[in-house]
Amino acid sequence: MYRLAPNIELLFTEAGDYHDRVRAAAAAGFDAVEMWGPTGADAPATPKDIPALKAALEETGTSLLAQLAEPRTQFMIPPWDHSEFFRKLDEGVAIAQDLGCPRMVVGSGTGFGGWKRQVQLDKLVEIYRKAIAQIDGSGIVLVLEAVNVRVDHPGSLLDRTAESAYIARGVDSPFFGILYDLYHSTVEGEDVAAELAGAGELVRYVQIADAPGRGEPGTGAIDWPAALATLRASGYDGPIGLEYYPTTESAASTAYIRGVAADA
Repeated sequence: MYRLAPNIELLFTEAGDYHDRVRAAAAAGFDAVEMWGPTGADAPATPKDIPALKAALEETGTSLLAQLAEPRTQFMIPPWDHSEFFRKLDEGVAIAQDLGCPRMVVGSGTGFGGWKRQVQLDKLVEIYRKAIAQIDGSGIVLVLEAVNVRVDHPGSLLDRTAESAYIARGVDSPFFGILYDLYHSTVEGEDVAAELAGAGELVRYVQIADAPGRGEPGTGAIDWPAALATLRASGYDGPIGLEYYPTTESAASTAYIRGVAADA
């Protein structure tokens, strides 16, 4: 059985504020959730009441499994000033520790036409080596996400799972890995089994949505029993974030994938 974590930016919004979404997810039978930025620094996220969120997590015994690092920095776009990212990194780590969240999601930002792609990938290795050194001893794992450029994130530098793995191997830290998003990978036309085999133990977190449409599993064309079987065969047995736009009431939208995950 895979542990599932609804994203409270997109799911259980019927309940109201974020702390109430945690309670609604718990009432629906989930013991974990994920979210985007903790302070709402990035649109369309809304500022979060961290003490209220912490209280809801503790009250319900729910774990927060992932949050985004803020801000979503444009690392490759001039003038290449990354000071705000590194400043906010410490703040994000402190919030993650306070909320008991073990991982923070990071990205690449937009690619820059003035540099060769390999140069930009190697620059990301340097940036994330520095980030890992800065948060040394925190216990927080940074997970790097590749996103599709065909539908959701045009212009993003990092859109291939193999390149995420390249950067993670370059950073070379037990506190740095990759987030494998099966939706983004599918939209990019990747072979899921091949990408997971290539990434191996670097996969430290997984998110899912159906494709096309980015709705709940069962609304698109992905064969979910096969997909989770492939995930299991790759050796991944960690949690799975549900980061999709529900087409129906939140709890109902999770029914199909919960059944599949229970048998995977």
